Amino acid sequence: MGDGQDARRPHGGLVADVLAVLWAAREPMTPQQVNAAIGRDLARTTVTTILTRLHEKGMLVRTRAVRGFAYAAADDAAGLAAGRMRRELEREPRRDLVLKRFVSSLSEGDEEALRRMLLESGGDASGAHA
Repeated sequence: MGDGQDARRPHGGLVADVLAVLWAAREPMTPQQVNAAIGRDLARTTVTTILTRLHEKGMLVRTRAVRGFAYAAADDAAGLAAGRMRRELEREPRRDLVLKRFVSSLSEGDEEALRRMLLESGGDASGAHA
């Protein structure tokens, strides 16, 4: 095991590192900048591939840079998690059952927070979502 395999981070961990760098950034970053910020000696193509795939999934936005693209997070961590939850719910024909089971699995504190947010949003007649 002296080939460095044990020092490698799983792919999901690398994606998490890329997202963390972009969430902390004040402006879009090139693959080279992301790679430098991660602080690991990764191939340029590895970082570029991850950024491209995250862009294709709608998790990143990209703008033209001098040579190639610069990337920024499309949403914060909470927004991405909410989007995943919504997509999962949309796949289910029995949404009411999924919601019921989800709510019944919440801790008391989370259930109370959800009730409070639902009551607060019920007073918004504009239909806007927070």
